[in-house]
Amino acid sequence: MVALLGMSVSVCPAQTSGKVALETSETLFTVLSAMNACGYDAELSLSDPLRAQMRAEITAVTRSYDQAKEETEILCKFYHDHEQADSARNLAQYVSLALCLDAPPGFALKVKDADLPPDAGIVAGVVPILQKFYDVAGLHEIWQRHQYAYSALLARYHNPLSKVLFDTEIYLKWPSEGFLGRGFTVFLDPMGAPGQTNARNYGADYYLVISPGIGGTLKTAQVRHTYLHYLLDPLALKYPQTVRRLEPLLADVKKAPMDEGFKIDISLLVTECLIRAVEARTSGSAKTPDEERRQAVVQSVAQGYILTSYFYDSLIQFEKGPVGLRNAYSDLLAGIDVSKEHKRAAQVQFAKNADPELLHLSRPAPVRLLMAAEQKLSTGDPESAKKLAQQALDTKSEDPGRALFILAQVATMNRDMQGARNYFEQALGVAHEPKVVAWSHIYLGRIFDLQEDRAAALDHYRAALSAGEALPEAKAAAERGLRQPYEPPSRPQDTKD
Repeated sequence: MVALLGMSVSVCPAQTSGKVALETSETLFTVLSAMNACGYDAELSLSDPLRAQMRAEITAVTRSYDQAKEETEILCKFYHDHEQADSARNLAQYVSLALCLDAPPGFALKVKDADLPPDAGIVAGVVPILQKFYDVAGLHEIWQRHQYAYSALLARYHNPLSKVLFDTEIYLKWPSEGFLGRGFTVFLDPMGAPGQTNARNYGADYYLVISPGIGGTLKTAQVRHTYLHYLLDPLALKYPQTVRRLEPLLADVKKAPMDEGFKIDISLLVTECLIRAVEARTSGSAKTPDEERRQAVVQSVAQGYILTSYFYDSLIQFEKGPVGLRNAYSDLLAGIDVSKEHKRAAQVQFAKNADPELLHLSRPAPVRLLMAAEQKLSTGDPESAKKLAQQALDTKSEDPGRALFILAQVATMNRDMQGARNYFEQALGVAHEPKVVAWSHIYLGRIFDLQEDRAAALDHYRAALSAGEALPEAKAAAERGLRQPYEPPSRPQDTKD
């Protein structure tokens, strides 16, 4: 089973060490309790009984003395002024805000105002009001008083959640392991509507917020969908050129009813189609007929996810082999015939409506920075590549290992050997992609060869050989380095990896 870490408070964006966690959060509890104190009653009768109990305790305190009444009135005026007609959107904006706040009593924003998710920015003005309400309503005491009940919720969901994640990894043949600098966290809190699930991707971190209802059944589909994004989103970024060749397919989905983001970013569309194909292959039981699974694919394609059929058929072959999806991914992409998919898409009668995407990004297409930096490198513009990679590093919006690797490549192109060495070494400290790890070791081996430190160079070539076992080009470069010391070419070397 996947190992889940225990209780803690996570924020947007978090500095994680590659954890998968099931947690509760006093910050989230506070924000949701404030909503409840102001009349947020969505699905109250379906909620875990703990919600009604804590609502009663909060009401008793806020009506007990004048200052509490005054602060509650101020809070509720703000709440009603910003209340959305759609109950789901109303909850979503406060969940987004809660994930971007530090622990109480300060509730400091973890990002600049300009970097807040759009929906969180709408209600960010509640923070100073929330600070006072937290104190006068005695929320910390109520939170502490019910820690046993919260622990019981965690215990109830632990095994079902572990099974979903474990089964997903088994299907993908994806060994359970942490990703340095990335995290997947499921938060439980009964103060929200149990029928609504909120998933967020802030930089390298993925969050799922669930409110238990009566009976406490885990929302398996929502958990699996978010976890598949956590696992698969980075893969499209590893093969920018291969993904980019599929961009002509975006013209085929302009009239589709799905979210606009999928119509302008081919990497988002490709990943979503793959995820939906995996869901179709893994939903139900072993006895679920293929016709039923393919009906889910047909519905997905009708919503605009036109590559779902291709991935579904490819996964049938994938299931028969020993290779995990992480290593099989590039072949899956390479196998897409754009002309064939154009013709297939032309036959699609798009539906009038599409299922709303569960996962919300912190801001539109943040993954473009490093992809754009790699484009600038390939076109001989290292300075622009440097600025984009540094921006990704400063904003913590993308993989720090890739960003440092690009900065190292720029230093190499500028013949800054010491700067390149520093960046490659930093990249090795945080990188999780085999490609970045392998080529960082290769470049360091070459640098040490040029510095006539053959022993250190050999250590790096050996490490590269191990990390790049499934990467033919990296493996060949490492083997060359082991056979003889590196000698620079007579002309400036193309640092393309």
